Amino acid sequence: MKQTLSILVMIIASLNIMAQQKSGYDFIVAQDGTGDFRTVQEAFDAVPDYRKAGETRIFIRNGVYKEKLILAESKQNVTIVGESAEGTILTYDDYASKPNRFGENKGTSGSSSCYIYGPDFHAFNITFSNTSGPVGQAVALFVSGDRAVFVNCRFKGFQDTLYTYGKRSKQLYKDCYIEGTVDFIFGASTCFFENCEIRSIGRGYLTAASTLQDVKYGYVLHNCRLTAEPGVERVMLGRPWRPYAKTVFIDCTMGNHIAPEGWHNWGVEKEKTAFYAEYGSVDANGKPVDTSKRVKWAHNVDKNDYTIDKVLADTDKPEWYTIKQ
Repeated sequence: MKQTLSILVMIIASLNIMAQQKSGYDFIVAQDGTGDFRTVQEAFDAVPDYRKAGETRIFIRNGVYKEKLILAESKQNVTIVGESAEGTILTYDDYASKPNRFGENKGTSGSSSCYIYGPDFHAFNITFSNTSGPVGQAVALFVSGDRAVFVNCRFKGFQDTLYTYGKRSKQLYKDCYIEGTVDFIFGASTCFFENCEIRSIGRGYLTAASTLQDVKYGYVLHNCRLTAEPGVERVMLGRPWRPYAKTVFIDCTMGNHIAPEGWHNWGVEKEKTAFYAEYGSVDANGKPVDTSKRVKWAHNVDKNDYTIDKVLADTDKPEWYTIKQ
């Protein structure tokens, strides 16, 4: 009798937890079958197409979800919330030189673990990962959709971890952790990184922007911490993937792994068109960084020209980057 009562108490407690989690969410993903779906892709597929009013909210319970995920362009206004950033892991292990089913290399774009095409996407407390290791380009997250927001998320990989693909997409990354080696934040989008840790796990380049010529802002990193694994040194702040790359660091804390010259031109005279700058850089002790040895083609800027309101301004949705979980 006591055993039966204990089982009933456990069932009721489990149901109460599920009810609390379900409140405020359209779908729950749980690998143990206690949610609406066992896989994240099933939840993505269930999102109504071209939903204009309101949002679709998905809660993802802790677990390692090894899936190659695609949120289609028709899936708009989607928010995913993980149970915890460390415990809710969306991952895969493709890489650029890995053959596809036709025997051709997947390429950088084809290597991503997760693709976000739908506009007005929000993610909270999620790890996006590519576990391929040091095998060349291997993207953890590919973001094409406009007005994408990531809060308290983790992006883990080696080369080409975060691909901000959308050529006119605007994206916000707040309180995030991003790791990699070579060009591990790259692409054409306009992105504002607020209070993020940018961690080098090997020698390379933090950024490789490919900003369009007529786009005013590329990457702006504000109040971020540039850290590195022990023994890593001579890391560059960035290099221009395309000629008009734009990257600016504002009030960031930089470890001594950052190379004194700071920037690289990719060896093809892109310094004539790229725009690279920093303002208010300090070391781990809060002392100003010596920038006297930075490349001579780096620029000086006014920090007031690089506020979040200016960088992410959108005439259609002026306050789209206001965070509401």
